[in-house]
Amino acid sequence: MVTGRLASVLMRLPSNRAPGRTAVDSASSALAVLTVSIGTAGLAAAATRPGLLAEVDQHAAAVRDALGGDRRPLTPAALAGYAEGVRDAAREHGWQPPTRSADFAEPDWLLVRLLAVCALARALDTHPAPLPML
Repeated sequence: MVTGRLASVLMRLPSNRAPGRTAVDSASSALAVLTVSIGTAGLAAAATRPGLLAEVDQHAAAVRDALGGDRRPLTPAALAGYAEGVRDAAREHGWQPPTRSADFAEPDWLLVRLLAVCALARALDTHPAPLPML
């Protein structure tokens, strides 16, 4: 479970904490792994639980803000780097990834934050890529 102190550290995680992943395939692969491990089941649970959906939406807004989403478009690389940074910071504070299916009845801060990353990644998949400037 993520404590208030850890949540405070993670909320301030700067966007430059994202590692230098520039390969789209690598970022997409990392997001796919996250989606398979928690995103699919978690977002399905959020669709049936308005309270959880509201939490995911709030976290998604915070992630967008942390990554400067109001100034530049979100990318798979930025989202994958952010998720990796969140997990690394949590591990530094003793967090261990779930070894079985996550419980979405009362998810902790970290799980909701990672679900928010999955929701943002899903939204990227539904929007066409911008056309290159000529």
